[in-house]
Amino acid sequence: MSKIIARKREQEELERLYSQTRPEFIVVYGRRRVGKTFLVREYFKGRFAFCHTALSPYDDVESGNFLERQLLNFHASLLKYGSEDRMPPGDWLEAFERLITLLEHKTSGGRTVVFIDELPWLDTQKSGFLPAFEHFWNGWGAGRDDLMLIVCGSATTWISDKLLNNTGGLYGRLTAQLRLSPMTLSETAEFYAERGIELSRYDLIQYYMIIGGIPYYMNMVRKEDSLASNIDRLFFNRESRLRDEFGRLFNSLFKNSENYIKVVRLLATRQQGYTRKEISRECGIPYGGGLTNILKALDANDFIVQYQPYGTGREDIRYKLVDPFLLFYLRFADGTKTFSDGYWSQFENTPRLYSWRGHAFENVCFSHIPRIKEALGISGVYTESSVWMTKEDMTGRGAQIDMLIDRADRVIDLCEIKFLEGEYLVGKDEDLKLRNRKQAFYNGTGTKKAVHLVLITTYGLKENMYSSVFTDVITAEDLIGRV
Repeated sequence: MSKIIARKREQEELERLYSQTRPEFIVVYGRRRVGKTFLVREYFKGRFAFCHTALSPYDDVESGNFLERQLLNFHASLLKYGSEDRMPPGDWLEAFERLITLLEHKTSGGRTVVFIDELPWLDTQKSGFLPAFEHFWNGWGAGRDDLMLIVCGSATTWISDKLLNNTGGLYGRLTAQLRLSPMTLSETAEFYAERGIELSRYDLIQYYMIIGGIPYYMNMVRKEDSLASNIDRLFFNRESRLRDEFGRLFNSLFKNSENYIKVVRLLATRQQGYTRKEISRECGIPYGGGLTNILKALDANDFIVQYQPYGTGREDIRYKLVDPFLLFYLRFADGTKTFSDGYWSQFENTPRLYSWRGHAFENVCFSHIPRIKEALGISGVYTESSVWMTKEDMTGRGAQIDMLIDRADRVIDLCEIKFLEGEYLVGKDEDLKLRNRKQAFYNGTGTKKAVHLVLITTYGLKENMYSSVFTDVITAEDLIGRV
C-alpha cells in the first residue's frame, strides 16, 4: 500500500505519464524538504529499471576527486540493478553507455522507468556530465517509446537554466514538468490526521504559519506534545532540529548563497514586500541579470511571490516573502541565544505575537485563493488578487486593504483578515472604520464595480446590529475543507 499522503493531483499526473506509449522526459522540482524524492520513490516502488541518487557536494568532506566519487556511486547503482561491468566508468559518457546497455537488457515490453535524483549535483565543474546526459537522451532515450526518464532536484538556478530554459542540447526536450509545492491546509490536515495528531482548526493553522506544508518539518511534530512544546523542541532547545535549518537550506540550494540570504532577510522586514529597484539598492545587488536569477530561483522554491498592488503600474511590482518557515525563523529564532524550556510560551498574549499571527494568516489566505473563491461561489470566475494601499492623508492616516479580489463578474471583494481564537465581533467604531475604508476605495480608485466587504477569520462572525457590514464570511473550515 502506498505511504503517500495527499498529493492526489501529482499522483494522477505521474500515472498519466506512465500510461503513455511514447518517451517521457520529466523533471520534478520544488522547494527543498517538500517531498519530491519520497513522492517518486514511493509511487514507482518496485517498478524502477534503474534508480540513482547523486552524492551531495555540500555534505562531502572527504579529500580527493569528487567527480571520481560521483562516478563510483553511479557505478554502484548500475551494479545494484544488474550491470555486469565490474570496473567503474572513467567518465560520464562511459557511465551512460553502460546505463544504455543495462536498460536494453531489461526491456520487457512494458514501461522502463529510470529515476535520477538530485541531478544538479552530478554536474560538477569540468565533469563533462551535461554533454553526456544530453547524448544519453538525444541519442538513445528520445527514440525509446518505452522509456520514462524522471529527474529530480531542488529548484535551483541549475534546474531553471539547464532543463526548464535550456537553449542548448536539451532545448525543448522535456516532455513534462512537475513542480511540487508545499501542501495545502487541506493536505496538511490529512497528513496530521494520518499520523494520529489531533488538532483544533486554530492550532492546525498555527502549525501551518510556523512550518508550512513541508512534510519534512511536519514529521517532526509529536502528537503527545502541545503546540508550544513542539515549537520549543524544534526551534529553541539546545538540540533543536530546525535551529540551524536556515543556513543548511540556502547552502544546499545555492552556490554563493550570500546574495540569496540578503534578499530574503530584506523581504522579511516588510509585510508589503519591496520593488525590484528597492531590493537592488538595499542589498547592493546590480539591477540586471544577477538579481533576476536570484528572484526567479526564490520564486521557484515557493519562498517569494511577486504581485502588483491594485491601481499601480509595473514599476511598483513587489516581491514578498511568503514561506512560513523562513518568516517565522527570521522573526523569532534567528540569532536567539536562549536555550530554555517554555521559551516560546513567553510570547503568548504579547503584541509581537499578535502582529506576527496577523501577517502570517494573511499569507496563508493568499496561498489559498482557490479555497476562498470556492467559498464565495466564484470558482469559475476569472480573478486577480492583490492588495490596495493609499498614501497618508492630511490627518496622517492612510487606508489599506489586506486582500483584494478583482472579479471578472464586475465585483471587487475587499477582504478583512482576522486570526482569532473566537468569533469576530464588529463594534460601532469598527463598523465605521470598515465603511470608511470601503468609501476610501471608491474615492481612490474610481471603480464602477460593486464593492463587497468580506471577512476571512478562524471561527466566523458574531451576529449583532453591525455584522451586516460584511457581504460574506469565510472561516478556517472553508480554508481547510473536508479531510
